[in-house]
Amino acid sequence: MTEFEIGDKVKCKKFGSLEHDFAGEVEKVYENSVLVAIKEFDKQDSLTVTELNQRAIVRKSEAKKTA
Repeated sequence: MTEFEIGDKVKCKKFGSLEHDFAGEVEKVYENSVLVAIKEFDKQDSLTVTELNQRAIVRKSEAKKTA
């Protein structure tokens, strides 16, 4: 399993009411998940991202580091 650190850029798979994959930055690392500040997302998910306060908790297995 990939180890994440605060500040890592990640791409995440869609889940719940999000209909598209999204990208963001790790804000907090938990045992099996990470808190991601959502930075890039599909326009169709705007309302959902707003409702989530631009953050999502994502399983580590559903997130991939980018650069």
